[in-house]
Amino acid sequence: MPKHPTAALLLSLLTLLGLGGPAAQAADLTVSAASSLSNAFRELAPAFEAKHPGTRLLLNFAASDALLAQIAKGAPVDVFAAADQESMDRAEAQGLLAKGSRRNFAANRLVLVTPAQGGLALAALADLRQPAVRRIALGKPEGVPAGRYARAALQAAQLWEALEPKAVYAQNVRQALDYVARGEVEAGLVYASDALAQKDKVQARFSVATATPISYPAAGIAGSANAEAAGQFLAYLLSPAAQAVLARHGFLAP
Repeated sequence: MPKHPTAALLLSLLTLLGLGGPAAQAADLTVSAASSLSNAFRELAPAFEAKHPGTRLLLNFAASDALLAQIAKGAPVDVFAAADQESMDRAEAQGLLAKGSRRNFAANRLVLVTPAQGGLALAALADLRQPAVRRIALGKPEGVPAGRYARAALQAAQLWEALEPKAVYAQNVRQALDYVARGEVEAGLVYASDALAQKDKVQARFSVATATPISYPAAGIAGSANAEAAGQFLAYLLSPAAQAVLARHGFLAP
């Protein structure tokens, strides 16, 4: 301990400021979330961080299947938020989830969209048979939940065989939305929340029925070094404040 009073005071101040010794580092909480959640989660992040000082959210967005593959390969992820139950079921089957952490926090709808300017006035899935519809954007069913919902809906309507040659596959639902927004395709099948995100560039023509409800689950990842913060984020997703943000971005209550 310094004998000089001024030196002692300076050391005390440095310690209080976290500069005089090993400082407590902010906890970085990595959340891997489906692409359709990007706008909502970016808005949620500052409010969550303010509620939990010392925790910083690191957001990683991609198609749910791609995120699952990253986690399975050991990516340092604390929370996984998927756009369908199938992706989360596979994560659970692989032992990747923290036990008891899984919960549903939002729901969505599938809609057919066209470019806002000069888009075709499509009123039903059968209208996609029209020669004027040359390209239909949807997520690649093998890796994108929205694409799986779209293909299943077209199969249920007995239209898939006729429309598959028109399909333009996207790596995630936001890419499918961009194809429509840029006028590169005549129609696309995306989530209602995505259509709202670019309401000035795309027009949602009608809702598309899906065999199973579109439900969004989230869970902590087994072995996470930030299990406590992960639990806090999962709880926050169900809070009135977070639910209000999700609703503004076009999501439905879980």
